[in-house]
Amino acid sequence: MIKEHVGGKIAGHISRDSTAIEAREKPVKKEQCKEQSPKRKRGRPRKGEQVSAKAPKRLDLQPKRTLEENLEDLPNQCDVGAKRNSKGYIETWGGYKLHIDCIDGDIPVSAILTSASVHDSQVAIPLAQMSSERVTNLYDLMDSAYDAPQIRTFSEQLGHRPIIDNNPRRGEKVHMDPATRDRFKQRSSVERVNSNLKDNHGGRNVRVRGAAKVMTHLMFGIIVITGIQLFRMLA
Repeated sequence: MIKEHVGGKIAGHISRDSTAIEAREKPVKKEQCKEQSPKRKRGRPRKGEQVSAKAPKRLDLQPKRTLEENLEDLPNQCDVGAKRNSKGYIETWGGYKLHIDCIDGDIPVSAILTSASVHDSQVAIPLAQMSSERVTNLYDLMDSAYDAPQIRTFSEQLGHRPIIDNNPRRGEKVHMDPATRDRFKQRSSVERVNSNLKDNHGGRNVRVRGAAKVMTHLMFGIIVITGIQLFRMLA
């Protein structure tokens, strides 16, 4: 539906976000590594001492991989996730996390299901790869969870202008200029899609188990939302 009805047009914005999906199954316990490398003493290594190289981060590897390789690398078993709500309190849930890209008009174009504990930033590049195969857009709108140089660079390589809310991990928060801030308000479209999915299309009542069945259940809702929003464009 996306390729047929909006694939040949230019979309102004892609808004990216995730939403918690609670499941009626037991979270999978994470296996602890039995063989852990010995901790090295702090400070400069001694002369002749070999220092083991750190494993590359997922964000560093994703731009060099295909979409299929990136999707295969993302965990999708049921586990426990945590996030800070609008009031500043930490909320936890058992289940999954649905990551969505949508364009103007509240039309979802891509969706990926992962474990609840997967950070939003780990799915930004696979979502961008998936969406770029379906639509052409100008701006990528993301909140502070996606504030990473790898994500910005990949968005620019696709020919997009990334607008990402600054995450003040170290130092002061960098605020947007008024024009950019007004454009960033378009990101609320993905929040409306998430709310619509949960309130009206079964996203809050998942009774199946396993990532494949959960994704199938959610995709029925995504398809309905997409069809309704496309029909409203014609009206």
